Amino acid sequence: MAEILAPCGSPEVLQAALRAGCDAVYLGGEDFSARQNAVNFTDEEIEQAVYDCHKRGVKVYRTINTVLFDEQLEQCMKAVEHCAKVGVDGIITQDLALCEIVKRCCPDLHIHASTQMTIHTANGMAVTKQLGFSRTVLSRELPLDIIRQLSSLGIETEVFVHGALCMSVSGQCYMSAVIGSRSANRGLCAQACRLPCNAGGRGKERYDLSLKDLSYCDELRDIADAGVSSLKIEGRMKRPEYAAMAVHSCKQALAGEEYDRATLEAVFSRGGFTNGYLYHKLGRDMFGMRTGEDAAAGSKAMPKIHELYRFEEKRYAVDLTVRIKAGEKVCLTADNGSGLKVTVTGSVPQAAQKRAADKETVSKQLAKLGDTIYSPRQISCDIDEGLFVSPKELNDLRRQACAALDDAAAAANDRRVSFKQSEILDFEEYHGSKKTLRVSVSDTEQLKAVDPESVELCAVPLNLAEAAVKLFPTEKLAVSMPRFTFDEEKVTRRTAAAKAAGISHIIATNLAHAETARELGMVMHAGFGFNLTNSCALGVVKKLGAADAVVSFELKASQISKLRKPLPIGVYAYGRLPLMLTVNCPVSASVGCKNCTKKVTDRTGREFPVKCSKREGYVELLNSEVLYLADMQDSFAAADFLMLDFTDEKPAQVRHIIEEYRNGGLNGRPDKITRGLYRRGVQ
Repeated sequence: MAEILAPCGSPEVLQAALRAGCDAVYLGGEDFSARQNAVNFTDEEIEQAVYDCHKRGVKVYRTINTVLFDEQLEQCMKAVEHCAKVGVDGIITQDLALCEIVKRCCPDLHIHASTQMTIHTANGMAVTKQLGFSRTVLSRELPLDIIRQLSSLGIETEVFVHGALCMSVSGQCYMSAVIGSRSANRGLCAQACRLPCNAGGRGKERYDLSLKDLSYCDELRDIADAGVSSLKIEGRMKRPEYAAMAVHSCKQALAGEEYDRATLEAVFSRGGFTNGYLYHKLGRDMFGMRTGEDAAAGSKAMPKIHELYRFEEKRYAVDLTVRIKAGEKVCLTADNGSGLKVTVTGSVPQAAQKRAADKETVSKQLAKLGDTIYSPRQISCDIDEGLFVSPKELNDLRRQACAALDDAAAAANDRRVSFKQSEILDFEEYHGSKKTLRVSVSDTEQLKAVDPESVELCAVPLNLAEAAVKLFPTEKLAVSMPRFTFDEEKVTRRTAAAKAAGISHIIATNLAHAETARELGMVMHAGFGFNLTNSCALGVVKKLGAADAVVSFELKASQISKLRKPLPIGVYAYGRLPLMLTVNCPVSASVGCKNCTKKVTDRTGREFPVKCSKREGYVELLNSEVLYLADMQDSFAAADFLMLDFTDEKPAQVRHIIEEYRNGGLNGRPDKITRGLYRRGVQ
């Protein structure tokens, strides 16, 4: 049976989730948590949490799921060592550096590929398996048929079944970072998508980037039957009542029982719930915003929800056997029915002065298991006549037996593994020579404007491959892979056709394309979607077959200059930075495709272009200003190539921009540009 996985942003929420009966929890430490604004757990609290969970047979996973900077690698290694030492059941991670740390230092520690790794295809699953992950947390945008397919590939899958939905595919949202330097990939998302914005509809207050919360409670049994190992509840920023109600509802739904949907909706929702992604039914019905009425309903529901975790969930039915014999210490044995048995002893009983111990009174006292995780199943008594044992001593023995069972269960579920310090940057460094230019174009008119002699490589969308080989030297062409894929077999066939036409290079936009390139025998270039922010991750992507890699544009120029390079690196140096990748078009949902405005306008009046890749099944929200670095190239001496990304530029602009980057911006920078995050960085 699939586990019900609860979010725990604090020790208080942990206790609520455990008392409500969850099967597993995930929590963050004080560092490297993708919910840095949650209370989170100290090292000591994590150790206590592991004990509290393991004594109940509950698994505990720690999230180390932010991208890491080089200066944090040593600190991260200490966090992993602590996980190994206290025995967490697994680490949920996004950064490829964690794969290398665990592989070298504690290979017996399980790691789970976070949803921020954007895994949503069979090839993506193959890569996570190759990297040593034991579980993959799938992208939330997937329908049930794809979930079923991916869950049959020999690696555990985890699926979000309740909680908040990001507008963007997880791991591919840079809006908070670009606008306010608060990186979602570093746990500090400012939730820009929940602010007022307009995608073309009428009305002053529109929230065209805000989705309703997801809830698959009605479909839990179908999801579990599809082979999913873990049913994940979102919400590490939420209150104890939320965790308890969500766990309780999921438990009832998974058991085929009625659950209180109205109260579940009341505790937290944004105008109701959606299950649109599971059935691939997108559009306006998936959008919603939390209202005053929602908040009022939540406050009203709280007292009722408190009852769900007022008392402990009874995890074990125990058999108790007591032996009260003359001249012997009182002996109590407890068996939790799961193969664990403990025995505790008290004092030697005295002769009874009034009422002697008998089966009825002793059994009644021992059965008072109260607010523990145990309930009495069978109580057996072997009592000599005429002996006295005080109620206090029986209570003490019962408490000691419960504590001993706690310890025994925690020991039986112990996941501590050995940890050995190891060097993770022992690769041979790459030293390049001349910096080159690479470009990415969106249509054939832009392609015609590119002088092949001026660039090292020119990337085109898959749908332009056939036309491109007639217009450009094939040895300098690459295909830009779709950033999200629902039909991987079809995409692979199209890529194979591009190779047959003479194109041998792939611009990989997510991990799956490492496997695609390997299968087709093509040269893989890792793009910005890999979120590469440290030297160790660069080493891992090289092992995956990358010839080179574009580093994350969330790095400062000074951080890029300090990277150790196992392979050539590039910088995203021109274009409209992609702020969101979404399969749910805000413009289509607002006014329909026929009335497409091709933009989203925020509350300040800034206009963000929407780039449509309808054939691939997604759109991208682009930055309002164009990134321009032609006159800043000295700041990127460590870069081996600069990537220029053209979207809506006219052919003349394409020629001009390429020339500007070749001559160092001698003609002066254009108006309304941005320097991105290369100077200010992110938190």
